[in-house]
Amino acid sequence: MDNLTNINVIKDILSRHGFSFSKSLGQNFLINPSVCPRIAEMGSAQNGWGVLEIGAGIGVLTKELALRADKVVSVEIDGRLIPVLEETLSDCGNVTVINNDVMKADLSAIIAEHFHGLKVAVCANLPYYITSPIIMNLLESRLPIECITVMVQKEAGVRLCAEPGTREAGAVSAAVRYYAEPKMLFNVSRGSFMPAPNVDSCVIRLDIKKEPPVKISDEKLYFRVVRGAFSQRRKTLCNSLSSAFGIPKSAAAEAVKAAGLPENIRPEQLRLEDFAAVSEQLKELTESR
Repeated sequence: MDNLTNINVIKDILSRHGFSFSKSLGQNFLINPSVCPRIAEMGSAQNGWGVLEIGAGIGVLTKELALRADKVVSVEIDGRLIPVLEETLSDCGNVTVINNDVMKADLSAIIAEHFHGLKVAVCANLPYYITSPIIMNLLESRLPIECITVMVQKEAGVRLCAEPGTREAGAVSAAVRYYAEPKMLFNVSRGSFMPAPNVDSCVIRLDIKKEPPVKISDEKLYFRVVRGAFSQRRKTLCNSLSSAFGIPKSAAAEAVKAAGLPENIRPEQLRLEDFAAVSEQLKELTESR
């Protein structure tokens, strides 16, 4: 089926299937015909590749991915959309739709079953309310994927792509950079959707790193430091760590200075290697106590 970005076609399909938009699922369907082809092209949908799509909607992006990639598997949480997709994707023989929650699905098993011998990319138009949890789940699971190309709220995209050590950076920025190299691709206006959200969006790409950029002995502690540092981002790193780890400020200051950093440094000023150095010092501190 063609013209899936045509408002009248969309309304007709949804009406026939008795579908209404769910605010709780953050559903906004694309009506800008230029966006999905660009996501597919820039998201590595090509010969020799399989694409795992998160959230098919009515299949606008799915069809563009299917035109280019060898195989597409779309994980769609809303069971009401399954009969819609059976209609809109009826001419796409290389697409499999799985009705499941991507946060609960066994993505490793899905990839192993459907993408044997293929390089794998992830593409998605992510709901704003669960953007970071989905991305971090994909990264932390260490799936055999090459890249993640997603459309997110513009503000979230800026934070996800921010370089640690800059004002825009947060805990998620440092976490993303540990696993991947992020890149802002292009902006998408709010008028590109139905219904139109209250904010603009952007498309970003995360290229998965083969190895972490910093060497650490305790990954769990490292990410605890990252989260703890930004838990009170208006305070100094020493104050944030003191609160997050339940240790005296003097002990936190000792670890920060031992990592070669000034005592009054703030979380957004830290680079990945700084977080790594602080986590190693905190490990020594806690082990010696």
